[in-house]
Amino acid sequence: MSGGAIKKGSSGPAGVIQWIGSACKFAADRNDFRRNLLVNLGLFAAGVWVARNLSDFDLMSPQAVA
Repeated sequence: MSGGAIKKGSSGPAGVIQWIGSACKFAADRNDFRRNLLVNLGLFAAGVWVARNLSDFDLMSPQAVA
C-alpha cells in the first residue's frame, strides 16, 4: 500500500470501496512478509487476550446467590 495511492479527502462509499480493494489486494499477496507478520502478530494478540480473559473465571468456586 503506497501512501500516494490513497487520497486524504476520500470518504463515503468510494473511500470504503477503495479501502476494501486495497485490503483484498494486501491479503491476496502470497509472498508478502509483512502480511504474514501482521497476521501472525494479530492472531497471537487475539490468543493472548482470550487466554487472559478466560483465566478470570474460576469455575470451581461457589457462586453467590442473591
